[in-house]
Amino acid sequence: MNTEAASPEPGTTGHAARLEKALGVVLGTAHSPLRLRAWDGSEAGPAAAPVLEFKSRKALRRILWSPGQLGLSRAYVAGDIDAPGDIFAAFTALSSAGKFAEPGPFRPLSAGELLLLLRTAARLGAIGPNPAPPPEEARVAKKGRMHSRRRDSAAISHHYDVGNDFYALVLGPSMVYSCAVWPEDAGPDGGPVDGLDAAQEAKLDLVCRKLGLQPGMRVLDVGCGWGSFALHAAARYGATIVGVTLSTEQATLARKRAADAGLTDRVEIRVQDYRDVTDGPFDAISSIGMSEHVGRAQTPAYAAALFGLLRPGGRLLNHAISWNAGPTAPDPDSFIPRYVFPDGEMISLGEMVSALETARFEVLDVEALRPHYALTLRAWVSRLEENWEEAVRLAGAGRARVWRLYMAASAIGFENGLTGVNQVLVRRPGGEEPPLRRSAWL
Repeated sequence: MNTEAASPEPGTTGHAARLEKALGVVLGTAHSPLRLRAWDGSEAGPAAAPVLEFKSRKALRRILWSPGQLGLSRAYVAGDIDAPGDIFAAFTALSSAGKFAEPGPFRPLSAGELLLLLRTAARLGAIGPNPAPPPEEARVAKKGRMHSRRRDSAAISHHYDVGNDFYALVLGPSMVYSCAVWPEDAGPDGGPVDGLDAAQEAKLDLVCRKLGLQPGMRVLDVGCGWGSFALHAAARYGATIVGVTLSTEQATLARKRAADAGLTDRVEIRVQDYRDVTDGPFDAISSIGMSEHVGRAQTPAYAAALFGLLRPGGRLLNHAISWNAGPTAPDPDSFIPRYVFPDGEMISLGEMVSALETARFEVLDVEALRPHYALTLRAWVSRLEENWEEAVRLAGAGRARVWRLYMAASAIGFENGLTGVNQVLVRRPGGEEPPLRRSAWL
C-alpha cells in the first residue's frame, strides 16, 4: 500500500485532527497540550500552544509500535517529528500532560486505548512494519553482564566518544561536563551563555576548597573527563592529580591540555577503571558526575573502594545526579538509557549517603545544586542551537538531535524537581580533624 497517498476524509480538518486524537490516547489526556502540524500541512490543537510537527506517517508508526516516551523519542531522533519553535516550551507542555507527568516507567496503554490508536493509524495509512530504531540508539546490552568492566567501557564509549570537537562546541572552553555553580543573580535562562565558563570555574574551585587541597597533596579524580578539574587543582592549588577515565578520546585531549599547560609533572591521565586503581593512598578523591554510571547494586562496592584508596583524614567529594521522585525507579526502557547513558542509574541522595556511611565514611557536608543544573543545561542547549550546522557536521543530525532532546528534557526534569544534583563531602576517619564550620570552604 502506498500509505503516503492517503488523503483526509471530506469534512475533516486534515490529518492533524486525527493525530491530535492519537496523541491524546498515548498521553492519556482529553485535550492536546500542543499545536500539532501534520505532513499534509493541516494543524490542530490550541492555537497558542507550542508546535509539534509530524513530518511523515512513519512518526505515527513508531509511536504505534512503542506507544510512549520511546516511540516519540525515536521519531524525534530520526527527524520524523520536530519541535520547530522553543524546544523547552514544547517539552514542558508534553512532560506535564497525562502519563508523561507521572514519574517512573510509562504506564502502558489499555486494550481499549491500543485499539483506538490502531484505528487512527489505519485511517491515516500509518500501519506497517516496525521501523528500525535510529542508529544512535545504544546497543551495549549485547556486550556482557551489566556493569562488568567490558560493558561499562562500552557504555562510556557510546556517550563520551562522540568527538572532542562536538563536546567543545557544546561545553565551551571550560570542557566541564557537569553542573556549574551559578551566581545568585543568574537569570532563568542561565544569563548570557558566556557566563557558563565562569560558573564552571566556580564549581571546580568549590570542589578544591571542599577537599581542602594544598600544594603537594596527591589527588585521585575518578571519571576525570577532559581533565578540567585536574588542571585546575594542579595549577591553582599545587596538587598532584591522577585522573582516570574509560574514554580514550577524553584521555587523549586531557593529556594534550596538561602538556599545553606545562602540567605533565603534576597531572597523570589514565584510561583505567576506578576498580583497577591500586596505587593509593590518596590525600583526597574527587568524583564529579561519575557515580551515575556505577549502578545501584554496585554503589556500596564503589564507596568501599574509594574508602580504601584514601588516607586516614582524607576527603572524598561525590558530585552526582539524584532521583528525587520517591521509591518509583526511572524507566530503563526510556529515552535517556536507550540513547544517552546506557546502563546509567540514578539513585536517591539517601541511598548515596547510606552507601558512603556503610563504607565507614564520615559525612561532613551535603549541598543541593538542583537549580544550578537546570541553568547549566539551558546554557548548553543555547550553545548547541547557536552552532547547529557545525554540530550536525561533526556528529551527524541524529546525534545532534539526541543531544538537543536530552539536554532540554533534562533541564525540565531539574526544574520540576524530578531529578536533583548533590555534592556530598565525606572523610575517612582518622588523621587531622576537619574544619569546625563549613564556612572554611564556602
